[in-house]
Amino acid sequence: MSFPKNFLWGGATAANQCEGAWNVDGKGPSISDHNRAGSRTSGTRRTFDLEIDDQYYYPSHTAIDSYHRYKEDIALFAEMGFKVYRLSIAWTRIFPNGDETTPNEAGLQYYDDLFDELHKYGIEPLVTISHFELPFHLGKEYDGFLDKRTIGFYERYATTLFERYKDKVKYWLTFNEINFGTLDHGRRINGLFNREYTESEQYQALHNVFLASAKAVIAGHKINPDFQIGCMLAYITMYPKTCRPADVLKTQQMNDRLNYFCGDVQVKGAYPYYMKRYFEQNDIQVEITEEDKALLKAGTVDYYTFSYYMSTCIADNLEDRDDKSGGNLFGGVSNEYLETSDWGWQIDPIGLRYTLNQIYSRYEVPLMVVENGLGAFDKVEEDGSIKDDYRIDYFKQHIIEMGNAIDDGVDLIGYTPWGCIDLISAGTGEMSKRYGFIYVDRDDEGNGTLDRSRKDSFYWYKDVIASNGEKL
Repeated sequence: MSFPKNFLWGGATAANQCEGAWNVDGKGPSISDHNRAGSRTSGTRRTFDLEIDDQYYYPSHTAIDSYHRYKEDIALFAEMGFKVYRLSIAWTRIFPNGDETTPNEAGLQYYDDLFDELHKYGIEPLVTISHFELPFHLGKEYDGFLDKRTIGFYERYATTLFERYKDKVKYWLTFNEINFGTLDHGRRINGLFNREYTESEQYQALHNVFLASAKAVIAGHKINPDFQIGCMLAYITMYPKTCRPADVLKTQQMNDRLNYFCGDVQVKGAYPYYMKRYFEQNDIQVEITEEDKALLKAGTVDYYTFSYYMSTCIADNLEDRDDKSGGNLFGGVSNEYLETSDWGWQIDPIGLRYTLNQIYSRYEVPLMVVENGLGAFDKVEEDGSIKDDYRIDYFKQHIIEMGNAIDDGVDLIGYTPWGCIDLISAGTGEMSKRYGFIYVDRDDEGNGTLDRSRKDSFYWYKDVIASNGEKL
């Protein structure tokens, strides 16, 4: 296997999971700032509070304090040899409520300084414009993207970033894991949390997110034609549990709706045929004008990125099964041929090669794997070392399969493993679910020095990058 000479090796984080400083320098609250911590030991997910209660711990408020420590972190990324660093901009650092007309200069200057620090080491920024960072005010007062005015707020925000950083950022992503908007009312994407929403409202809000993305693509290309603006999905690789035709058909239908739907709209620029029947069968009404259709066609993305952590199996009687598995976005049925992580996610390196081929054969645009990794418990030894051979093995097997996919003919241009530095979990707010090459001294209750240290995987990944994937 051989990786292209200009392959973008790096790592990925998100502002709400690493920056902290949630109310510093004019920043307003995002929806993530209202997420109280959950716990794996008690089996609880994160609690979303309409009002922040000081008696509880909200992990995003301090996170790993990368807001104040980004220079130290970037120096460590540079030591590993990063070519690219995927980060997100906190929307509420730029527009604290989301509906202002004038941006917050302190927030803009912060990212100016951060990009300058990256460029000092020759690291290319890959910027996610909205990574579960919708301003809380927009959700509370406008029902998020259910209100078409939010499209304009997002366009103003994105345009502000494009104009400010047109000479510092080349690679952009409009929304993180946009297909989260197809499940659970899509609070993280759509900003729906005030009440119970119908499925029609959920998909109408998601439609407005598509329009916002398209407007951003068009605006970005006008400001700098060299911009590369992509989409980002949580790809959930699915296999039929059996060769029973009902299981195969169910898998196809779920794959279409949860994986292909958003990609089809953002890459091809139109709603796919199969959603028409889904909308009819579920009495879903979405207002889509001719002007909307033209906008979606004009605002298609330049490349496709996705997260890949696991695969799952699908059965026709999925809801009634007692052999369910955990996972990102949603679970499925367990696969007896796969091992699982400490959090019950099924580890499937070959599935990544399968997925890369599946996506590329459908869209034939450049691809990036912008999240991939192993959430695990790490033990600090008496000498301070962290011997995470399990993480090294996970990455090694996945990188081998990426190389195989490239040899298959897939145009894969970059790889940014998730949580290159330990950060808080999006699902539970825990720190004990660690992904990073860099250890951060922080526990699930927010205690610790926040000191950074190198795991064994840090040195291994450094060698991988230096050898362009040849030394595994």
